[in-house]
Amino acid sequence: MRLLQQCIAEAAGTYLLVLFGTGAVASSVLTGALVGLWQVAVVWGLGVTFAIYAAAPISGAHLNPAISLAMALFRPGEFPLQRLLSYWAAQVAGAVLAGISVLLVFGPFLARFEAEHGLVRGQPGSQLSAMVFGEYFPNPALFGTGEAAQAMVSPLGAAAVEGLGTAVLAFMVFALTDRRNPSLPAKHLAAPLIGFTVAALISLFAPITQAGWNPARDFGPRLVAYFAGWGAIAIPGPSSGFWAYIAGPLVGGLIGAAAYHLLIRRALPQEETPPTPSEKGDTGGQV
Repeated sequence: MRLLQQCIAEAAGTYLLVLFGTGAVASSVLTGALVGLWQVAVVWGLGVTFAIYAAAPISGAHLNPAISLAMALFRPGEFPLQRLLSYWAAQVAGAVLAGISVLLVFGPFLARFEAEHGLVRGQPGSQLSAMVFGEYFPNPALFGTGEAAQAMVSPLGAAAVEGLGTAVLAFMVFALTDRRNPSLPAKHLAAPLIGFTVAALISLFAPITQAGWNPARDFGPRLVAYFAGWGAIAIPGPSSGFWAYIAGPLVGGLIGAAAYHLLIRRALPQEETPPTPSEKGDTGGQV
């Protein structure tokens, strides 16, 4: 029963994260209501923050298969490996539901956008509308969808960028949730700091890969796009490159967690930093 409750919390948290994130992309691409990369990044960061606050007391708010894998291997006492597949399934389910929500809410605006730009859903070039759901490299809104643009970033290069960004994210998640870290902020501040980490990473790398850092965030909405008519543009995507958004973060998350343990944690005090008075009454779980 406890695992079921944790999976429900993971699904709900991932739903919120992906709803705010893909909703921000949809609002920017389809309506122009959000202008500039930083505005989209801030909404993403806020979505991450809200999702962590909602899910952390029950599941620890991983909300990301890459973070769950890193937790299972580097913090098995807090997150046993046998829970991993259940968490992954819950995270993807939440992301799929968020993708469906965005499709239903923005459906008329998608149709209008495609008509205005002469896009045929599922045909080359329709990445310009499919990017509301899954992610593409380089960013179609900035560089277009032609051969010259696609030649700028290979699938392996996209995987490397996704791995780098996820490594930084995992490094910061482990740093901000490590009780042995004497500079650890009050626990309730970890969520916005993780959210701002995501926002900063999006601002840096979204022009290259749209900055996913989360296999569930990409694959769930991408599945929705596949069945909503984008077909091969969604999966396997141009250059058959959708795997970059799964493999890159999974590997990068492990690298980031390992870097934190090797470079930082081994030099920290052996005893955990005692909780503040406000934290003693907090029953929340590990982010």
